[in-house]
Amino acid sequence: MDIEDLRTFVDVADAGGITSAARRLGVSKSIVSRRLARLEDDLGVMLLSRNTRGAALTEAGATFRDHAAKACTEIDLAKEAMLPAGELRGRLRIAAPLSFGPTHFAPVFAELAKAHPRLHVHASYSDRVVDIVAEGYDCAIRLGYLQDSNLIARRVGPILGKLVASPGYIAVHGMPERPEDILSHEAIMQGTETWQFLDGDKVAMVRPQGRFKGDNGTALVSAALAGIGIAMLPEGLVQGHIASGALVEIMQRHPVRPAGIFVVRPPGQHPTRKVRALTELLIACFADTSPREFRRAR
Repeated sequence: MDIEDLRTFVDVADAGGITSAARRLGVSKSIVSRRLARLEDDLGVMLLSRNTRGAALTEAGATFRDHAAKACTEIDLAKEAMLPAGELRGRLRIAAPLSFGPTHFAPVFAELAKAHPRLHVHASYSDRVVDIVAEGYDCAIRLGYLQDSNLIARRVGPILGKLVASPGYIAVHGMPERPEDILSHEAIMQGTETWQFLDGDKVAMVRPQGRFKGDNGTALVSAALAGIGIAMLPEGLVQGHIASGALVEIMQRHPVRPAGIFVVRPPGQHPTRKVRALTELLIACFADTSPREFRRAR
């Protein structure tokens, strides 16, 4: 039984289809199909029921998937234990935010790849919250306040947000002074997030409302510049516009609660050497960076 066949089956099971798994693995669909057929021949059972919409696990496949995933993990750990100290190889799949990802985190990924010539680094950039378990990522970098989940998280640095609006918006709608004032204003948001502010030694939480939403920080900056509403954005995205006067920082008596940069990984396993190396490199780059200096980091 070939380990690559096992890995391919787990990827197909988690991705929900051959096409998605092939894209994830970086191989052709025909290679994925051959690996699956070979594995099913070895086992003598059908693991997947193929249809035009994808592939669904059979009862046998559902039972075998967890055992296959565990076997792959154990083999990876065994291979890792035999590597010379400090050497990394194999594939590291990282989900990173599109906001700041290409400018701040991509150089760190490149540094890791340069230091380890046998390591394949595959990074995907999106501001959506990626399901790293279902989509087969080794880890993800997330900004902000982490929601409760079964993922394991490590904080690697701070990040500061700003509440901003255009001078034109403020001229028409007025300047909010307190967190509760946000509820009477148009908010520019990614989804249905909660905004958090410092009120002395307490944290004030507000669920804003608005008609403009986008899944990318740069798009939200454009909406704020157009005067659509108030936005809470990372300082690095808006500092230049504040300096030019195109945006105004508002409600400074109640600043945005400082957030963090986190590396998150799937539960129930020790971090692989690859994930540990990436985490340590990110800490070296960002842990000693004050929130105000994050915009000037790598």
